[in-house]
Amino acid sequence: MPKAGIDDLTAFVAIARERSFTRAAAKLGVSQSALSHTIRGLEAKLGVRLLIRTTRSVGTTEAGERLLLGIGPKLDDIEAELNAVTELCERPTGTIRLTATEYAASAILLPALRGFAEDYPEIKVEIVTDFGLTDIAAERFDAGVRPGDIIGKDMIAVKIGPDQRMAVAGTPAYFARTGQVNSLKDLVNHNCINLRTPTHGGLFVWEFEKRGRELNVRVDGQFVFNTSTLILQAGLAGLGLIYVTEAQMRPHLEDGTLVRVLEDWCAPYPGYHLYYPSRRQPTAAFSLLVQALRYPKN
Repeated sequence: MPKAGIDDLTAFVAIARERSFTRAAAKLGVSQSALSHTIRGLEAKLGVRLLIRTTRSVGTTEAGERLLLGIGPKLDDIEAELNAVTELCERPTGTIRLTATEYAASAILLPALRGFAEDYPEIKVEIVTDFGLTDIAAERFDAGVRPGDIIGKDMIAVKIGPDQRMAVAGTPAYFARTGQVNSLKDLVNHNCINLRTPTHGGLFVWEFEKRGRELNVRVDGQFVFNTSTLILQAGLAGLGLIYVTEAQMRPHLEDGTLVRVLEDWCAPYPGYHLYYPSRRQPTAAFSLLVQALRYPKN
């Protein structure tokens, strides 16, 4: 089967429509001699004559007319799609799909996107929440939001929030029933509320660090949830100890609804980052989103 390149076909369609090598060459930005060479090569590949050339005009043979009618509209469609893709890179429009944890979406993304949505009404943003390390390429996301210390090194990571700390807490009523927590060993005697992670299907390990010493503790309890919002609500209901970000429980610590323990074991860690593949060619809309989310603001 003959194989004709898209450049060859584009050249043929230009000549057939213009009915002139001179005008077609000017339209394509090539010389007439180069265009003649391209058409001779195309006719040789196909084994059929496509154009009839006289001193005054250029016409199509029966085969040439059939080829023009068949591929002309298709090449127009391809050109239109390429122009549309180029336009995405040049002006802020289109849809941006993000994956983020529930807390990051509500505490980091939504506040930053209020002004962004007003400034760029033609940009649509879709946010899907989960706790797993989503394969953003396979799931066709433009970017993800996760803590900076768990993002792969093959990704571009842009900081979009302050450093974080985890916190362990319970209600005063809970501690009145069970007693205080004075050390990590005490956690085995408490009803700890767990988080189920979708990536591996296991329970999230409580991570602690003090003066460079790191310890991971697998806790146990009656309740398991798959969102930090439900864990916080369960903790506020006095169902057990919870382990969520300090920022997420701060209002409840300040009003005394929750009491924090093991604070000296909760070291800061890199805050939320927007991450995306390094090979990605950003559109104008995506570049504006990165600028709107970047922390700290310039």
